[in-house]
Amino acid sequence: MTTLTHLDAQGRARMVNVGDKAITARRAVAAGQIVMQSQTLEQIRANSLSKGDVLAVARIAGIQAAKRCDELIPLCHSLPLDAVSVDFELDEALPGVRITASASVQSRTGVEMEALTAVSVAALTIYDMCKAVDKGMLIDQVCLVRKEGGRSGVWERSQEPHGHQDTQGEG
Repeated sequence: MTTLTHLDAQGRARMVNVGDKAITARRAVAAGQIVMQSQTLEQIRANSLSKGDVLAVARIAGIQAAKRCDELIPLCHSLPLDAVSVDFELDEALPGVRITASASVQSRTGVEMEALTAVSVAALTIYDMCKAVDKGMLIDQVCLVRKEGGRSGVWERSQEPHGHQDTQGEG
């Protein structure tokens, strides 16, 4: 098992020094979902909620959250992001919205937290914009799907969202 890098020898939290690491291309993809009543999903599709275009606002919120990740999570490094995208899939089978975010950077450290934060805040924004009609929504299965770059290479999640069947390889 790998040791926790955010703890010093005395077990105190610290920000990891990445100054000696090489600058490489790094990319991360995260996903999650928000489950809701079918009627709520239909209102999102029809753009008929009183607060406005739910997915447009959630997309901007997710992108903004990725850009400010270091302000939200205390030990994250500030990164000059090259790109962030947030995409949605309306899924009647849930019913709900599936969210995917990707982030990329040329840096000494990865962008996993930025992608995860984008998904989380996009889901929270959907909740905020729909809570007047559906307080029982569930934000679920937020997870890292893939990361590329750095010393560890490519990591990709197995088909099981929360399983321990993860694969790791160089790439």
